[in-house]
Amino acid sequence: MFKLRDLIVCFVLALSVLSPQPSRAEQAFQRFLPLLVDLDGWQGKKPDGMSMEVSNMSMTTANRDYQKGSAQAHASVVVGQSAAGALAPLQSAMNVQTSEGHMITATMHGMPVMKAFTVKDKSGSLIVALGKEAMFSFSYNGVSEEEALALAEKFDWKAMQAAAQAK
Repeated sequence: MFKLRDLIVCFVLALSVLSPQPSRAEQAFQRFLPLLVDLDGWQGKKPDGMSMEVSNMSMTTANRDYQKGSAQAHASVVVGQSAAGALAPLQSAMNVQTSEGHMITATMHGMPVMKAFTVKDKSGSLIVALGKEAMFSFSYNGVSEEEALALAEKFDWKAMQAAAQAK
């Protein structure tokens, strides 16, 4: 009797070791994390994100913060209905220029963008339309617009666009 019990225990242990273990499914935001690259001369925090589904709505975000002295930057990819809302000014080709700053829609690398800049505190943002419900956003504080745009171009927008279209 004792030998039979030992045999059963060994059999159950062998089954648990040999049977395929359920792997945790990759969260949708994780495909964007490698695209939030290091920026030369900047200290980048660990990229992070979130995927959420509620009823008929879904949203995925991936973010990374950067610091260089007192200057700061924030890169994010947003996919879902909230991105569609943020992209609305791009569809109307909104352009505003004042002595304090500007908000301009344009095209960069074949993609629609909106550039905003405030002169007083050297801050602004660049929003790149990756699709109808997907965008890349690069916001910054304490750097010139030219430097910020050059930093934003270090990210692979086309790869982000492809990742946003993947299901």
